[in-house]
Amino acid sequence: MNEKKTLLVDKSRMPLAMGIAFVAFTTQFGGGFASGAQIYQYFINYGIWCLILPALTQGLYALFFWYGMRYAYKHKTYDYRSFSNSLYGRTRPVMSNLYEVCYLIMIGTASAAAFATGGSTIQTLSGLPYWLCTLIVGTFIFVIALYGTSMVRKCASTLSVLILIGLVLVLVPNIIAQWPAIADAIGRLAGGEMPTISKANGSFGSALWMAVLYFFFQLASVSVMYQHMEPVTDVKQINRAAIGMFVCNFAAMELSIIGLLAVAYVADLATASVPMLVLVQNGVGAGVLTPIISILIILGSISTAVNMISGIVTRCVNAVERGRKNDAERMKGHLARNAVFTLIFTFIAFAIAQFGLMAVVKQGYAYLGYAALITLFIPFVLHAIITRGREI
Repeated sequence: MNEKKTLLVDKSRMPLAMGIAFVAFTTQFGGGFASGAQIYQYFINYGIWCLILPALTQGLYALFFWYGMRYAYKHKTYDYRSFSNSLYGRTRPVMSNLYEVCYLIMIGTASAAAFATGGSTIQTLSGLPYWLCTLIVGTFIFVIALYGTSMVRKCASTLSVLILIGLVLVLVPNIIAQWPAIADAIGRLAGGEMPTISKANGSFGSALWMAVLYFFFQLASVSVMYQHMEPVTDVKQINRAAIGMFVCNFAAMELSIIGLLAVAYVADLATASVPMLVLVQNGVGAGVLTPIISILIILGSISTAVNMISGIVTRCVNAVERGRKNDAERMKGHLARNAVFTLIFTFIAFAIAQFGLMAVVKQGYAYLGYAALITLFIPFVLHAIITRGREI
Protein backbone atom coordinates (compact mmCIF):
# COMPACT_ATOMS: atom_id res chain seq x y z
CA MET A 1 0.00 0.00 0.00
CA ASN A 2 1.45 3.37 -0.99
CA GLU A 3 1.69 6.01 1.72
CA LYS A 4 1.86 9.72 1.02
CA LYS A 5 5.23 10.96 2.17
CA THR A 6 5.62 14.32 3.89
CA LEU A 7 8.34 16.30 5.62
CA LEU A 8 5.97 17.17 8.45
CA VAL A 9 5.57 15.18 11.66
CA ASP A 10 2.90 12.47 11.26
CA LYS A 11 0.09 13.44 13.64
CA SER A 12 -1.06 9.83 13.90
CA ARG A 13 2.27 8.96 15.53
CA MET A 14 2.32 11.92 17.93
CA PRO A 15 -0.18 12.23 20.80
CA LEU A 16 -2.49 15.24 20.58
CA ALA A 17 -1.27 16.45 23.98
CA MET A 18 2.30 16.65 22.70
CA GLY A 19 1.16 18.49 19.57
CA ILE A 20 -0.63 21.07 21.74
CA ALA A 21 2.45 21.44 23.96
CA PHE A 22 4.56 22.05 20.86
CA VAL A 23 2.19 24.82 19.70
CA ALA A 24 2.82 26.58 23.02
CA PHE A 25 6.56 26.01 22.65
CA THR A 26 6.76 27.46 19.15
CA THR A 27 4.62 30.44 20.22
CA GLN A 28 7.14 31.31 22.94
CA PHE A 29 10.26 30.32 21.01
CA GLY A 30 10.60 33.22 18.58
CA GLY A 31 13.56 34.93 17.02
CA GLY A 32 14.36 36.80 20.24
CA PHE A 33 14.61 33.55 22.17
CA ALA A 34 16.63 31.79 19.46
CA SER A 35 19.13 34.65 19.22
CA GLY A 36 19.60 34.72 23.00
CA ALA A 37 18.61 38.39 23.19
CA GLN A 38 15.49 37.76 25.31
CA ILE A 39 17.41 35.41 27.59
CA TYR A 40 19.81 38.22 28.46
CA GLN A 41 17.17 40.96 28.50
CA TYR A 42 14.86 39.23 30.99
CA PHE A 43 17.07 36.81 32.93
CA ILE A 44 20.88 36.78 32.77
CA ASN A 45 21.20 40.57 33.07
CA TYR A 46 19.55 40.35 36.49
CA GLY A 47 22.10 38.16 38.20
CA ILE A 48 22.39 34.71 39.71
CA TRP A 49 18.61 34.45 40.01
CA CYS A 50 18.51 33.61 36.30
CA LEU A 51 19.25 30.00 37.19
CA ILE A 52 16.06 29.49 39.22
CA LEU A 53 13.49 32.00 37.95
CA PRO A 54 12.78 30.16 34.67
CA ALA A 55 11.05 27.51 36.81
CA LEU A 56 8.67 30.20 38.12
CA THR A 57 8.14 31.76 34.68
CA GLN A 58 7.44 28.48 32.92
CA GLY A 59 5.40 27.17 35.84
CA LEU A 60 3.08 30.19 35.65
CA TYR A 61 3.01 29.90 31.85
CA ALA A 62 1.93 26.25 31.95
CA LEU A 63 -0.59 26.86 34.79
CA PHE A 64 -2.40 29.75 33.11
CA PHE A 65 -2.36 28.06 29.71
CA TRP A 66 -3.81 24.96 31.38
CA TYR A 67 -6.60 27.01 32.96
CA GLY A 68 -7.45 28.76 29.69
CA MET A 69 -7.43 25.52 27.72
CA ARG A 70 -9.57 23.69 30.28
CA TYR A 71 -12.13 26.52 30.18
CA ALA A 72 -12.15 26.62 26.38
CA TYR A 73 -12.65 22.84 26.22
CA LYS A 74 -15.48 22.74 28.76
CA HIS A 75 -17.37 25.71 27.31
CA LYS A 76 -16.59 24.89 23.64
CA THR A 77 -15.12 28.34 23.01
CA TYR A 78 -12.64 27.64 20.22
CA ASP A 79 -11.59 31.19 19.39
CA TYR A 80 -10.53 34.01 21.65
CA ARG A 81 -13.62 36.19 21.10
CA SER A 82 -16.12 33.51 22.07
CA PHE A 83 -13.81 32.59 24.98
CA SER A 84 -13.70 36.21 26.16
CA ASN A 85 -17.46 36.68 25.87
CA SER A 86 -18.00 33.57 27.99
CA LEU A 87 -15.31 34.18 30.62
CA TYR A 88 -15.92 37.90 31.20
CA GLY A 89 -19.68 37.49 31.63
CA ARG A 90 -21.46 40.79 32.29
CA THR A 91 -18.26 42.77 31.77
CA ARG A 92 -17.78 41.40 28.24
CA PRO A 93 -18.87 44.61 26.42
CA VAL A 94 -15.78 46.27 27.89
CA MET A 95 -13.36 43.41 28.58
CA SER A 96 -13.86 41.45 25.36
CA ASN A 97 -13.21 44.55 23.29
CA LEU A 98 -10.24 45.43 25.48
CA TYR A 99 -8.79 42.00 24.78
CA GLU A 100 -9.30 42.56 21.05
CA VAL A 101 -6.97 45.55 21.45
CA CYS A 102 -4.51 43.37 23.37
CA TYR A 103 -4.48 40.78 20.57
CA LEU A 104 -4.01 43.45 17.91
CA ILE A 105 -1.04 44.80 19.87
CA MET A 106 0.37 41.27 19.83
CA ILE A 107 -0.14 41.00 16.06
CA GLY A 108 1.50 44.40 15.56
CA THR A 109 4.44 43.66 17.84
CA ALA A 110 5.37 39.99 18.13
CA SER A 111 4.25 39.05 14.60
CA ALA A 112 5.86 42.13 13.03
CA ALA A 113 9.05 41.49 14.99
CA ALA A 114 9.02 37.91 13.71
CA PHE A 115 8.87 39.20 10.14
CA ALA A 116 11.69 41.67 10.78
CA THR A 117 13.91 39.16 12.58
CA GLY A 118 13.40 36.38 10.04
CA GLY A 119 13.77 38.77 7.12
CA SER A 120 16.97 40.31 8.46
CA THR A 121 18.47 36.87 9.06
CA ILE A 122 17.67 35.71 5.51
CA GLN A 123 19.11 38.96 4.15
CA THR A 124 22.36 38.39 6.07
CA LEU A 125 22.62 34.82 4.75
CA SER A 126 21.62 35.50 1.13
CA GLY A 127 22.32 39.16 0.41
CA LEU A 128 18.81 39.56 -1.04
CA PRO A 129 16.90 42.84 -0.54
CA TYR A 130 15.20 43.15 2.84
CA TRP A 131 11.71 43.57 1.35
CA LEU A 132 12.11 40.34 -0.60
CA CYS A 133 13.35 38.48 2.48
CA THR A 134 10.33 39.59 4.52
CA LEU A 135 8.12 38.57 1.60
CA ILE A 136 9.65 35.07 1.70
CA VAL A 137 8.91 34.87 5.44
CA GLY A 138 5.38 36.12 4.81
CA THR A 139 4.78 33.51 2.11
CA PHE A 140 5.69 30.67 4.46
CA ILE A 141 3.46 32.11 7.18
CA PHE A 142 0.54 32.61 4.78
CA VAL A 143 0.70 29.07 3.37
CA ILE A 144 0.86 27.40 6.80
CA ALA A 145 -1.83 29.56 8.44
CA LEU A 146 -4.10 29.26 5.38
CA TYR A 147 -4.94 25.62 5.96
CA GLY A 148 -6.15 26.09 9.51
CA THR A 149 -5.66 24.68 12.98
CA SER A 150 -4.70 21.12 12.04
CA MET A 151 -1.91 22.28 9.71
CA VAL A 152 -0.66 24.81 12.27
CA ARG A 153 -0.41 22.10 14.94
CA LYS A 154 1.31 19.71 12.54
CA CYS A 155 3.85 22.36 11.53
CA ALA A 156 4.36 23.38 15.16
CA SER A 157 5.25 19.77 16.00
CA THR A 158 7.70 19.61 13.10
CA LEU A 159 9.30 22.97 13.89
CA SER A 160 9.55 22.11 17.59
CA VAL A 161 11.48 18.92 16.85
CA LEU A 162 13.84 20.83 14.52
CA ILE A 163 14.30 23.69 16.99
CA LEU A 164 15.02 21.38 19.93
CA ILE A 165 17.53 19.40 17.87
CA GLY A 166 19.15 22.67 16.78
CA LEU A 167 19.37 23.95 20.35
CA VAL A 168 21.02 20.74 21.51
CA LEU A 169 23.51 20.86 18.61
CA VAL A 170 24.45 24.45 19.38
CA LEU A 171 24.40 24.46 23.18
CA VAL A 172 25.56 21.06 24.42
CA PRO A 173 29.01 21.04 22.68
CA ASN A 174 29.62 24.62 23.80
CA ILE A 175 28.51 23.97 27.38
CA ILE A 176 30.98 21.08 27.53
CA ALA A 177 33.80 23.03 25.84
CA GLN A 178 33.22 26.24 27.82
CA TRP A 179 32.26 24.80 31.19
CA PRO A 180 35.14 26.53 33.02
CA ALA A 181 33.88 29.90 31.73
CA ILE A 182 30.31 29.00 32.75
CA ALA A 183 31.40 27.97 36.25
CA ASP A 184 33.42 31.21 36.55
CA ALA A 185 30.38 33.25 35.44
CA ILE A 186 28.15 31.55 38.02
CA GLY A 187 30.70 32.36 40.73
CA ARG A 188 30.93 36.00 39.65
CA LEU A 189 27.14 36.34 39.50
CA ALA A 190 26.85 34.80 42.98
CA GLY A 191 29.39 37.39 44.16
CA GLY A 192 27.23 40.22 42.84
CA GLU A 193 29.22 41.08 39.69
CA MET A 194 26.81 41.82 36.86
CA PRO A 195 27.23 40.75 33.19
CA THR A 196 28.87 43.01 30.60
CA ILE A 197 25.64 44.43 29.18
CA SER A 198 23.69 44.61 32.44
CA LYS A 199 22.55 47.82 34.09
CA ALA A 200 20.80 46.04 36.97
CA ASN A 201 21.94 45.83 40.58
CA GLY A 202 21.43 42.09 41.01
CA SER A 203 18.62 42.34 43.57
CA PHE A 204 16.11 39.54 43.78
CA GLY A 205 13.23 42.00 43.51
CA SER A 206 14.30 43.37 40.13
CA ALA A 207 15.08 39.86 38.82
CA LEU A 208 11.69 38.60 39.99
CA TRP A 209 9.86 41.51 38.34
CA MET A 210 11.56 40.95 34.97
CA ALA A 211 10.78 37.21 35.10
CA VAL A 212 7.13 37.97 35.86
CA LEU A 213 7.02 40.66 33.16
CA TYR A 214 8.33 38.07 30.69
CA PHE A 215 5.48 35.78 31.78
CA PHE A 216 2.89 38.56 31.33
CA PHE A 217 4.14 39.20 27.80
CA GLN A 218 3.98 35.51 26.93
CA LEU A 219 0.57 35.10 28.60
CA ALA A 220 -0.99 37.24 25.87
CA SER A 221 -0.49 34.33 23.47
CA VAL A 222 -2.68 31.92 25.49
CA SER A 223 -5.50 32.82 23.10
CA VAL A 224 -3.79 31.00 20.22
CA MET A 225 -4.39 27.73 22.11
CA TYR A 226 -8.20 27.78 22.24
CA GLN A 227 -8.61 26.68 18.61
CA HIS A 228 -6.59 23.56 19.39
CA MET A 229 -9.12 22.42 22.01
CA GLU A 230 -11.71 21.37 19.42
CA PRO A 231 -10.20 17.90 18.72
CA VAL A 232 -9.61 17.22 22.44
CA THR A 233 -11.73 14.35 23.81
CA ASP A 234 -10.64 14.25 27.46
CA VAL A 235 -9.32 16.75 30.02
CA LYS A 236 -6.44 14.38 30.67
CA GLN A 237 -5.05 15.37 27.26
CA ILE A 238 -5.01 19.00 28.39
CA ASN A 239 -3.35 18.05 31.68
CA ARG A 240 -0.63 16.15 29.84
CA ALA A 241 -0.22 19.04 27.39
CA ALA A 242 0.37 21.47 30.27
CA ILE A 243 3.00 19.19 31.77
CA GLY A 244 4.64 18.87 28.34
CA MET A 245 4.65 22.68 28.00
CA PHE A 246 6.47 23.11 31.28
CA VAL A 247 9.06 20.40 30.62
CA CYS A 248 9.79 21.47 27.04
CA ASN A 249 9.86 25.24 27.68
CA PHE A 250 11.80 25.02 30.94
CA ALA A 251 14.40 22.65 29.48
CA ALA A 252 14.95 24.89 26.44
CA MET A 253 15.22 28.05 28.54
CA GLU A 254 17.46 26.59 31.24
CA LEU A 255 19.77 25.01 28.65
CA SER A 256 20.00 28.36 26.85
CA ILE A 257 20.78 30.27 30.05
CA ILE A 258 23.51 27.86 31.12
CA GLY A 259 25.11 27.98 27.67
CA LEU A 260 24.91 31.75 27.31
CA LEU A 261 26.53 32.27 30.72
CA ALA A 262 29.79 31.30 29.01
CA VAL A 263 29.93 34.75 27.36
CA ALA A 264 28.30 36.84 30.10
CA TYR A 265 31.55 38.76 30.68
CA VAL A 266 32.91 38.77 27.12
CA ALA A 267 33.52 42.30 25.78
CA ASP A 268 32.07 41.48 22.33
CA LEU A 269 28.64 41.02 23.93
CA ALA A 270 28.28 44.79 24.34
CA THR A 271 27.99 45.32 20.56
CA ALA A 272 26.35 42.01 19.59
CA SER A 273 22.68 41.71 18.62
CA VAL A 274 22.78 37.90 18.61
CA PRO A 275 24.40 36.56 21.82
CA MET A 276 24.20 32.98 20.50
CA LEU A 277 26.67 33.92 17.76
CA VAL A 278 29.08 35.29 20.38
CA LEU A 279 28.77 31.97 22.20
CA VAL A 280 29.80 29.82 19.21
CA GLN A 281 32.46 32.30 18.07
CA ASN A 282 34.11 31.96 21.46
CA GLY A 283 33.52 28.23 21.63
CA VAL A 284 33.56 25.31 19.23
CA GLY A 285 32.17 24.62 15.78
CA ALA A 286 31.61 28.24 14.70
CA GLY A 287 31.76 27.32 11.01
CA VAL A 288 29.03 24.68 11.36
CA LEU A 289 26.95 26.14 14.19
CA THR A 290 26.64 29.72 12.91
CA PRO A 291 24.30 28.67 10.05
CA ILE A 292 22.33 26.49 12.49
CA ILE A 293 21.72 29.52 14.73
CA SER A 294 20.51 31.48 11.71
CA ILE A 295 18.13 28.64 10.81
CA LEU A 296 16.88 28.52 14.42
CA ILE A 297 16.12 32.25 14.33
CA ILE A 298 14.21 31.89 11.05
CA LEU A 299 12.24 28.83 12.27
CA GLY A 300 11.47 30.53 15.58
CA SER A 301 10.28 33.68 13.82
CA ILE A 302 8.02 31.81 11.41
CA SER A 303 6.53 29.56 14.11
CA THR A 304 5.64 32.47 16.39
CA ALA A 305 3.99 34.53 13.65
CA VAL A 306 2.06 31.52 12.29
CA ASN A 307 0.50 30.72 15.66
CA MET A 308 -0.52 34.32 16.34
CA ILE A 309 -1.93 35.04 12.89
CA SER A 310 -3.77 31.72 12.92
CA GLY A 311 -5.44 32.71 16.21
CA ILE A 312 -6.98 35.92 14.87
CA VAL A 313 -7.90 34.27 11.55
CA THR A 314 -9.83 31.56 13.43
CA ARG A 315 -11.61 34.23 15.47
CA CYS A 316 -12.67 36.16 12.34
CA VAL A 317 -13.70 33.11 10.29
CA ASN A 318 -15.74 31.70 13.20
CA ALA A 319 -17.51 35.05 13.56
CA VAL A 320 -18.44 35.04 9.86
CA GLU A 321 -19.56 31.39 9.92
CA ARG A 322 -21.51 31.58 13.18
CA GLY A 323 -24.82 32.06 11.35
CA ARG A 324 -24.38 28.94 9.22
CA LYS A 325 -26.78 26.17 10.22
CA ASN A 326 -24.57 23.10 9.75
CA ASP A 327 -21.05 21.91 8.95
CA ALA A 328 -21.82 21.60 5.24
CA GLU A 329 -22.76 25.28 5.03
CA ARG A 330 -19.75 26.32 7.09
CA MET A 331 -17.35 24.35 4.89
CA LYS A 332 -18.71 25.96 1.72
CA GLY A 333 -16.28 28.78 1.04
CA HIS A 334 -14.38 28.11 4.30
CA LEU A 335 -10.95 27.99 2.63
CA ALA A 336 -11.64 31.22 0.73
CA ARG A 337 -12.60 33.00 3.96
CA ASN A 338 -9.50 31.61 5.62
CA ALA A 339 -7.40 32.89 2.71
CA VAL A 340 -8.84 36.41 2.87
CA PHE A 341 -8.31 36.88 6.60
CA THR A 342 -4.89 35.19 6.54
CA LEU A 343 -3.80 37.52 3.76
CA ILE A 344 -5.08 40.60 5.62
CA PHE A 345 -3.31 39.90 8.91
CA THR A 346 -0.15 38.57 7.28
CA PHE A 347 0.04 41.77 5.27
CA ILE A 348 -0.48 43.93 8.38
CA ALA A 349 2.45 42.28 10.15
CA PHE A 350 4.52 42.42 6.94
CA ALA A 351 3.78 46.14 6.51
CA ILE A 352 4.75 47.07 10.06
CA ALA A 353 8.08 45.27 9.69
CA GLN A 354 8.63 46.51 6.13
CA PHE A 355 8.20 50.19 6.82
CA GLY A 356 10.53 50.31 9.77
CA LEU A 357 8.15 50.85 12.64
CA MET A 358 10.43 48.96 15.01
CA ALA A 359 10.28 51.78 17.56
CA VAL A 360 6.54 51.15 17.76
CA VAL A 361 7.20 47.42 18.00
CA LYS A 362 9.64 47.82 20.90
CA GLN A 363 7.24 50.10 22.74
CA GLY A 364 4.46 47.65 22.02
CA TYR A 365 6.19 44.84 23.91
CA ALA A 366 5.90 46.76 27.18
CA TYR A 367 2.27 47.66 26.48
CA LEU A 368 1.52 44.03 25.62
CA GLY A 369 2.75 42.81 29.01
CA TYR A 370 0.60 45.32 30.88
CA ALA A 371 -2.40 44.63 28.62
CA ALA A 372 -2.10 40.90 29.39
CA LEU A 373 -1.98 41.70 33.12
CA ILE A 374 -5.29 43.57 32.89
CA THR A 375 -7.15 41.41 30.38
CA LEU A 376 -5.87 37.91 31.28
CA PHE A 377 -3.91 37.53 34.51
CA ILE A 378 -6.28 39.40 36.84
CA PRO A 379 -9.50 37.99 35.25
CA PHE A 380 -8.12 34.42 35.34
CA VAL A 381 -7.18 34.74 39.02
CA LEU A 382 -10.52 36.32 39.98
CA HIS A 383 -12.45 33.73 37.96
CA ALA A 384 -10.61 30.85 39.63
CA ILE A 385 -11.26 32.30 43.10
CA ILE A 386 -14.93 33.18 42.55
CA THR A 387 -15.86 29.89 40.85
CA ARG A 388 -13.44 27.82 42.94
CA GLY A 389 -12.34 26.12 39.74
CA ARG A 390 -15.77 24.59 39.10
CA GLU A 391 -16.03 26.02 35.56
CA ILE A 392 -13.00 24.22 34.18
